[in-house]
Amino acid sequence: MIALTFSITGAYAKSRTATPTICFALCVKASERVEAMVLRAEIRIEPQWRSYSLGEQLLLNDIFGAPERWGTTLRAFSWADVPVVVTAFEGETITRIEVPCTYDFDVTATRFFHALADGHIPVRILFSGAIFYAGRLGFSCERVPWSAEAAYRMPASVWHEAMRVCYGTDALLRVKAETLEQLHRMRAAAGALSWDELFARSSGVIT
Repeated sequence: MIALTFSITGAYAKSRTATPTICFALCVKASERVEAMVLRAEIRIEPQWRSYSLGEQLLLNDIFGAPERWGTTLRAFSWADVPVVVTAFEGETITRIEVPCTYDFDVTATRFFHALADGHIPVRILFSGAIFYAGRLGFSCERVPWSAEAAYRMPASVWHEAMRVCYGTDALLRVKAETLEQLHRMRAAAGALSWDELFARSSGVIT
C-alpha cells in the first residue's frame, strides 16, 4: 500500500478570474511512484481554534449565538467540496486546490469570512479518492486512506483579497425581487443617484 502525506504550504487569491477563487498550495508525498490521483477535498472551517474581537463577536452572533454560548455552538462546519487531480509524480509534488467563493450572505462561510478583519482562519481539508500506480501486472488502483487530511491557518486577508479581485470595493447583497422593487421605489422617490446614497439618507432607519 502506498503511504501518503498531505500538507498545505500556502494560500492566495487567484488573479484574473471571473469568480472569486482561493487557491491552496497542496504538497503530496508518496512512498512509491504515482501515475495519477483523483481526489475530493472536503474543506471544513474550525472556528473554535482562534480568538475573536468584540466587533467580530457581534457580527458572528447570527451564526454562533451570544458569546456565552460559544462553548457549545462554536463547532466546525463545511466550507466547500471540490475535485483535485494530481498528475504523475515520484516522491513529492506540488499542486493546487481551487476553491470558488461567493458574496452570498445566505452562505455561512461568507458571513464568517466577512466578519473577520484580520488574523487566521483554521481550516482542515479531508481527502478521499483514488490512487493509480503501475504494478507488476499493469496499472493498479488504491483508495486514499480515510485518515488523509491536512490542517492550515489561512490568513483572513486572502478571502478579502479574492473578493477585491472580482468586485473591487463593491459588495453584493442578494434580496428577493419584491424587496428590490421596494428599494427601487424608495430610491426613485428620494432621487438618490446610487444605492449608497439611498442607504446613507436612510441611516436613521438602517443601522
